Amino acid sequence: MNEKKIIEPKGETIATGEENVQVRKIVQLKNVAKSFDGEIILDHINLDVYEKEFITLLGPSGCGKTTTLRIIAGFVTPDTGDVLFEDARINDLPPHKRHVNTVFQKYALFPHLNVYENIAFALRLKKVSEEEIYERVEEMLAMVNLRGFEKKDVNLLSGGQQQRVAIARALINRPKVLLLDEPLGALDLKLRKDMQNELKNIQRKTGITFVYVTHDQEEALSMSDTVVVMADGKIQQIGTPTDIYNEPQNAFVADFIGESNIIDGVMLDDYKVKFSGHEFVCLDKGFDKNESVDVVVRPEDVDVVPLDKGMLIGVVTSVTFKGVHYEIIVSIKDFKWMIQSTDYVSVGQEIGVYVEPDAIHIMKKSEYSNMFGDYSSFSDELEHLSDTNEEEE
Repeated sequence: MNEKKIIEPKGETIATGEENVQVRKIVQLKNVAKSFDGEIILDHINLDVYEKEFITLLGPSGCGKTTTLRIIAGFVTPDTGDVLFEDARINDLPPHKRHVNTVFQKYALFPHLNVYENIAFALRLKKVSEEEIYERVEEMLAMVNLRGFEKKDVNLLSGGQQQRVAIARALINRPKVLLLDEPLGALDLKLRKDMQNELKNIQRKTGITFVYVTHDQEEALSMSDTVVVMADGKIQQIGTPTDIYNEPQNAFVADFIGESNIIDGVMLDDYKVKFSGHEFVCLDKGFDKNESVDVVVRPEDVDVVPLDKGMLIGVVTSVTFKGVHYEIIVSIKDFKWMIQSTDYVSVGQEIGVYVEPDAIHIMKKSEYSNMFGDYSSFSDELEHLSDTNEEEE
């Protein structure tokens, strides 16, 4: 993954790990709000999108991510706030005049046109010469690995092939920004993972800014330079995938991005926190003395140890084999922790738990405190109920 991090305050330098390159903001949303039928969908959000960036809007159904995408595309007009493209206000600019194209989950291919003509369609509207159309269609076919499919009926293509046609059709206009609204949602797991790699490779080859919408956390973390986590019409956190995972800013982000044990704690002093009846050394500072906080410990960062070496003692309530590790639910002072370990333990067994200082992350209390992080009701079935592809406003 090509990890980028925007360095404040100017926001003009991106550190790629190899060199610092100058970039500029291509899309800006300033204090954008939108309601439908009296329901707030976007609550005065601010967002900067940079050139050549792969940025993902991530959140559950109904969080406002698709509305954000549609506002950038011009399909939805914000109630208040400004949409800027290369520093020019475009609130009233119709979609076809914006330098953006959109790829939808339902690919919206023209069923009466073959692969070649679907891809060429936008160029024909612009009355581009046949020679140039041929060159650019062939370039797109090569990019999406569909050479030889020119005359194929799009209705007979697989889902992955149809998606590639949709991407090629969107890219042939050479937009400055490509918007992708859950484009992999209709594909099976293996094909979805293959297409994740292909999309990232296409973005790198073209240098086009990609704004991607998904509710799939793994997809966002594996593909993106920048992840924008959204909930309840607000942006909860913006950062690199590593930052979002390792340094969540509130309980919603910690819970939504991977699995997290989120425990009530008290910050005793800089680098010292108390939770689950035990005092721990941590790496966090800057909190008020004795401030109530949320403590995040990822399941993979918890070590199962003999009872005499445990910082905490708990009783195992369930064990599930996941292939490379066991997923263990353990009750510690009436709070159910999740632990991911290669060590087998049995249900009913009393175990010791050890947590290193760098495995403890401290967050300020928020409106999402006490809503997540206890695995009392956890099950795969319940988890899957939250995975929905329902349309959102």
